[in-house]
Amino acid sequence: MSNAAVRINDLGFTYPRQSASCFTNLNLEVQEGERFGLFGPNGAGKTTLMNCMTGLLRFSEGSIQLLGHEITHHKKAINKLFGFVPQDFSFYQELSPAENLAFFGAWSGLQKAEIKNKTTELLEVLGLTEVRNKKVEQFSGGMKRRVNLAIGVIHNPRILFLDEPTVGVDVHTRHAIINYLKKLNEDGTTLIYTSHQLSEAEDLCNKVALIDDGKIIAHDTLNQLLIDHKEDGLEGLFINLTGKSYRNT
Repeated sequence: MSNAAVRINDLGFTYPRQSASCFTNLNLEVQEGERFGLFGPNGAGKTTLMNCMTGLLRFSEGSIQLLGHEITHHKKAINKLFGFVPQDFSFYQELSPAENLAFFGAWSGLQKAEIKNKTTELLEVLGLTEVRNKKVEQFSGGMKRRVNLAIGVIHNPRILFLDEPTVGVDVHTRHAIINYLKKLNEDGTTLIYTSHQLSEAEDLCNKVALIDDGKIIAHDTLNQLLIDHKEDGLEGLFINLTGKSYRNT
């Protein structure tokens, strides 16, 4: 894999009315086809970096390219290249799964026939066919997570950003979501993922970066990092390199 799905060069970002920078001269590459995990302590900059990569936050210095396209240019076209599954639910609670997918599919520029076919496929794969016409506000947390995921991939993105995609779900739902993400990756979608679920991350990710205090402190295949730092799992590696206990808050 020689083509970069994401290329970040000398990124600088500071929140308004804050004197300290979140990032200064941050560099990172994620290659096409990777299952890439971004991890770090709370407040390290994981979600901020992901929001910069998806264009939700405007950065002050440097550049971010998605598949060779600078995200500050031709934003409408670039938005079609990626999907985003945020930690917060990003759908209309008063609508059904089918209605949500129809809305977001049209917003992504899909034609009616494409939306219909993709909706049928996604609801079947994610176990939502029987509730396709029920209001999402009536759903359990795990079902809502699956709706969130379906919306993120309705337009067949080449890159999928995932911020805590399984938070608050039971083990069966988590297993189903991770298996679906692996299938997407096998079909060519690059995954960029962050989570507090380190055992889940070990199962999903083949390349990882650890971020702390706005800096990338490690970036390699998970296996190589474990060998280099003489650890037998991601949790030990995390604590070794950050010097902080993992806090699921």
